[in-house]
Amino acid sequence: MPEIGEKAPMFTLPRDGGGTVSLADCADRAVVLYFYPRDNTPGCTKESIGFSEKAAEFDAAGATIIGVSKDSVASHDKFVAKHKLGVTLVSDESGTLCEDMGVWVEKNMYGKKFMGIERATFLIDADGVIREIWRKVKVPGHVDAVLEAVKTL
Repeated sequence: MPEIGEKAPMFTLPRDGGGTVSLADCADRAVVLYFYPRDNTPGCTKESIGFSEKAAEFDAAGATIIGVSKDSVASHDKFVAKHKLGVTLVSDESGTLCEDMGVWVEKNMYGKKFMGIERATFLIDADGVIREIWRKVKVPGHVDAVLEAVKTL
């Protein structure tokens, strides 16, 4: 599980709209890497809309926003179109990045245990170093907290 001050693992993943995104593509900018459980679920939708609404502010502060789930690119494309999202979504269907970042965890819902993505956000600076980590994210207020952290880099 990565810690603050460590280099973020490199990745290249397929993205919504086609093509790929890699951490190396963002070498001159900070990256807000947010992990969410599933497209088109209430909390994930609110979080993705929140980041989209503030995308211009993140961009002005020098940060690129990348959302990550295990959903397919096709699912991401529908999610983006349905909610007019303005952030990049990447598909980690194999779960490699989720495991590398320590967000693939055992969850418990209604007494049933299963593996899933823990909602988490990582702020990675332009040198690829993790500067901030938010785990077990609660959506209300989260986007603003991340934006404030980006502004302090």
